[in-house]
Amino acid sequence: MRAIVSAALVAVAAAALAGGVMGSAGAANDAGRPGDALAVREGERWVTWWRRNAAPVRYDGTSPLAERIVWRPGASGIEWGELQLRGASEAWRTRLVVVRVDPRRVALSLDAAFLGERSWTIRDAGEDAVLALDAGQFRQSLPWGWVVSGGREVLRPQYAPLAGAVVVDAAGGVRIVAPDSVAVERARGTAREAFQSYPMLLENGVVPTPLRSGGRGVDLAHRDARLALCTAAGGRILIGLTRFDVLGETMGRVPFGLTTPEMAAVMGGLGCRHALLLDGGISGQMLVRGADGPARTWPGTRGVPLGVVGRPRR
Repeated sequence: MRAIVSAALVAVAAAALAGGVMGSAGAANDAGRPGDALAVREGERWVTWWRRNAAPVRYDGTSPLAERIVWRPGASGIEWGELQLRGASEAWRTRLVVVRVDPRRVALSLDAAFLGERSWTIRDAGEDAVLALDAGQFRQSLPWGWVVSGGREVLRPQYAPLAGAVVVDAAGGVRIVAPDSVAVERARGTAREAFQSYPMLLENGVVPTPLRSGGRGVDLAHRDARLALCTAAGGRILIGLTRFDVLGETMGRVPFGLTTPEMAAVMGGLGCRHALLLDGGISGQMLVRGADGPARTWPGTRGVPLGVVGRPRR
């Protein structure tokens, strides 16, 4: 049934896409040729802030996107906001949801649902959760790569050139570990929670070479809904989720959106230094608890073996 619903959503979205692109050709042209540019909505106008043929190799920590977000208060230690982006093809209407988290106030842990032979969605996060999202990539019913939950290693690391890791230490600090350092991090034995994902989008502000030139193992043209996590100034983490921004919330779950290089640009534009792509597509989902109690949710259409849950730090 889920596959049928997903196919129906994609079919409706494709029709909306065809009509929307044809109906807004003039507006689309000022963002550049297909695949060449990303624009952000600012009031009644679109401002182009990234072009593929002039894409920076390194991001210096400035945040042209974060500065345009009207931040809304969530539960203690959490703020969130949205931007409207426009790119080429199916990315012509993309909503970017950004959550800013202070790990000193929010404790992150993993829900290793696969250990109980079940799948996880944000509905499983619990009433005490102030943040929830799906984690890294997976194969069938198992997460790909390293998993540490509650200080216990559940799955061993795997190596791939762009497979980094998100690590939460005993003090609650959150770091993104580069692929070549995952083995060293594991040997320290200090991870309280950890999971791997791929590809790295930024390493110390630099876009990895395979995201800048083709033929290096990354499909640079594929478009999809995206989810990414990064570390930023002050020890905070940022989470970015893209949604197809046509015909309301239901169509938001359609897996249309940005390329991997474009998502790297988004995270760089948010002021990120180290950024890692998580599992997006139809798995992409997130929950943010509001300051007044009710949660704002962006559901996916598929359960996953591993979830990330944030709860108030005690």
